[in-house]
Amino acid sequence: MKNIIITGGYGQLGVACKKYLKKNFNIVITGRSESDEGVKLDITDKNAVARVYSKFEPDVVLNLAAMTDVDGCEKDKLSAKKINIEGVKNLCQNFTGHFIQLSTDYVFDGLSGPYSELDNAYPISYYGETKLVAENWLTNNFNNSTIIRSNVIYSYTKRTNASFVKWVVDSLKDNKEINVVNDQWNNPTWTESIAVVIKNIVDIGLTGLYHYGDKDFMSRYDFAQLITKVFNLDRSLISPINTSSLNQTAKRPLKSGLKTEKIESELGIVPNSVENCLRKIRNNLSK
Repeated sequence: MKNIIITGGYGQLGVACKKYLKKNFNIVITGRSESDEGVKLDITDKNAVARVYSKFEPDVVLNLAAMTDVDGCEKDKLSAKKINIEGVKNLCQNFTGHFIQLSTDYVFDGLSGPYSELDNAYPISYYGETKLVAENWLTNNFNNSTIIRSNVIYSYTKRTNASFVKWVVDSLKDNKEINVVNDQWNNPTWTESIAVVIKNIVDIGLTGLYHYGDKDFMSRYDFAQLITKVFNLDRSLISPINTSSLNQTAKRPLKSGLKTEKIESELGIVPNSVENCLRKIRNNLSK
């Protein structure tokens, strides 16, 4: 049975990946903090990576660890580079197995999405730049690697504070009014959808660059409205705004999203509809 190390495994996607991989693989969850469920690992520490590899002898490394605070990356470029670029290089040092890297639609400028794997990447934020540099390094230096770009990854569990769905549901349940941008377009992706894709990639050892997002392209505001429909919440509490009104430090790609024809063809994957994914989450919460 193969050994898989999941870095950044305490977050929402790590939880979903563990669920789908644990039946067929030995899973080691790692994160930057101590946990009863996993092993402490700072991917920026070469020695720490070497010790973990020596102990667990991974056949596959699934790298979910990243600095994903887009504005934070813009403000602290040194840390962003250290984690998002140097961390990837550290994980690949003295490793010859299958390396799977989670990337993002933020490698694109958001002028003409949705994007395919053949479209030219042109990031407009430092976060997107670091993720693209890591992608290019892997492509040029590590043949046995898979890069999966996704976007607006969401779920609803105890460890989903960064999830858009959790923020909307929790806010509206508390009768809080929220503002949601209506000019950012993506195809939101449930953690369990992409976890299934990752499992299939591990099963057959698929390498290369792939895009995955769920079926529907929508604005973030329309996504929030769909959440209110599925969870029976008060949609009047949501007000649409433009991204420019937020005065954020880093630019965001507006017309983005990812085309999935390549991965559909090679893996036989049929992307889920966003509404069906939300209904599954709601049903799970009611059990």
